[in-house]
Amino acid sequence: MTISPHVITALAPLPVLVPMLAAAATLVLGRRPRAQRIITLVALICVLVVSGLLLFLADRDGTTAVQVGGWDSPIGITLVVDRLSAMMLVVSSIVLLAVMAYAVGQGIRDGSEDQPVSIFLPTYLALTAGISNAFLAGDLFNLYVGFEVLLAASFVLLTLGASADRVRAGVSYVMVSMVSSLIFLAGIAFAYAATGTLNLADMATRLDGIPSGTRTAIFGVLLVAFGIKAAVFPLSTWLPDSYPTAPAPVTAVFAGLLTKVGVYAIIRAHTLLFPEGELDNVLMVCGLLTMLVGILGAIAQSDIKRLLSFTLVSHIGYMVFGVALSTQSGLSGAIYYVAHHILVQTTLFLVVGLIERQAGSSSLRRLGGLAAASPVLAIVFLIPALNLGGIPPFSGFIGKVALLQAGSADASVLAWTLVAGGTVTSLLTLYVVARVWTKAFWRARADAPEGDLADVSPSALLDESEADIAFDDRADVGRIPAMMLIPTVALVAVGLAMTVFAGQIIQISDRAASDLQNRSIYIDAVLGGHPGGEAQEAPR
Repeated sequence: MTISPHVITALAPLPVLVPMLAAAATLVLGRRPRAQRIITLVALICVLVVSGLLLFLADRDGTTAVQVGGWDSPIGITLVVDRLSAMMLVVSSIVLLAVMAYAVGQGIRDGSEDQPVSIFLPTYLALTAGISNAFLAGDLFNLYVGFEVLLAASFVLLTLGASADRVRAGVSYVMVSMVSSLIFLAGIAFAYAATGTLNLADMATRLDGIPSGTRTAIFGVLLVAFGIKAAVFPLSTWLPDSYPTAPAPVTAVFAGLLTKVGVYAIIRAHTLLFPEGELDNVLMVCGLLTMLVGILGAIAQSDIKRLLSFTLVSHIGYMVFGVALSTQSGLSGAIYYVAHHILVQTTLFLVVGLIERQAGSSSLRRLGGLAAASPVLAIVFLIPALNLGGIPPFSGFIGKVALLQAGSADASVLAWTLVAGGTVTSLLTLYVVARVWTKAFWRARADAPEGDLADVSPSALLDESEADIAFDDRADVGRIPAMMLIPTVALVAVGLAMTVFAGQIIQISDRAASDLQNRSIYIDAVLGGHPGGEAQEAPR
């Protein structure tokens, strides 16, 4: 069956509209948790199906711009569907659906009338809408709105349960996010003052006539704002203290997606608005330091959630490296690695939630014997852990090789330094996950320094107690609910699919990178009304 390219006009707003309408419905049905869960899962399935169709159409027909409300650009709100945004929508919708299924399973098992479960689902749907809006935004202010929607939702999700640790982490997260948003808003004001427009395509054409110093200053302000959101060193110190305190599903979706929205914004701004590469050397240095400082921080951790939070920061450096090369191969590798890392990092945080349920803690000082207690859990951890470490033939290895090849092709001293730094980071990542594997899964629990202790309620969805109990006094020992395990296994399978179908996925990322390198395709789709046009880049 042939799908008309005009269908994309009707589909493009749905990844934002459907979760927002579902959020309103679930808020109204706050006293009917079963109806809330059904509406949420159906809405997320719809978003996944629509995102898949958008990727198919974008890959087949090229970039398409949708003018919301019939107002032509650059005046109206524009949603732009190209290969990059559609690919990010597909990966994010997979993760959002899997994490929600996990959270529903955990909530059914652990939920009680004392927990604010009725707020969790509409807030999660609002987060979904904000993420989708950020990926589709065709103007700078709409991108800001997308960020603010997802950040407002993340404030609520991070502090649900109101334990002391969560409130403290939430305050820190709110302060950092507010600073980032203010800097972003200042960047928008500077860009508008210089160009007289907020539409990204229109701004791209007008920035060519702006003095290079002014362009660089605007780009620098936007990079600081996006760098905070993406957790690029030295703007990343907030992340390891914020994410680990949240419930497992919240931490998983934060780790997998929120920083990648910042990376997406860096890619879009760099390729469309500031393609001259004035700050590429700065980005390379930041990418190198992000990789090394992040992984060194991970080595020093004894809690798996904090350890994974530092590896999250570290691997953002690979993506920044690919962007800073300003080549098609570098961008292609970065896009593939973003998709890979969203899946793998989310999976590992969900596995940590299962470890907490099985063993009563996520601290390596208390863990041991998990391989014997739960062989399934051992396998579910090992596969994404090896993937994160870049062991062949997994997608992590493929993505890193693509980035290292792009760096070696650049052949500059700084690029070769990043190639060396990326190799060292990969080896240290393997060391970090191997340490977790040996201590948590193969060491006897009795040999752990605090092996006789466990947390009172380590796996509760929205509630948390800071007290300890004896390990032998735990209830519900050795039981992992199927509704929590199945979504985790599904994400492991999707991660493996990125390896099996790596050739096809890299071809899509190559075409996406080619589109990003030729700005006129995006500009023509938005301003010229010719979706998928092949106009050549005008000389600058």
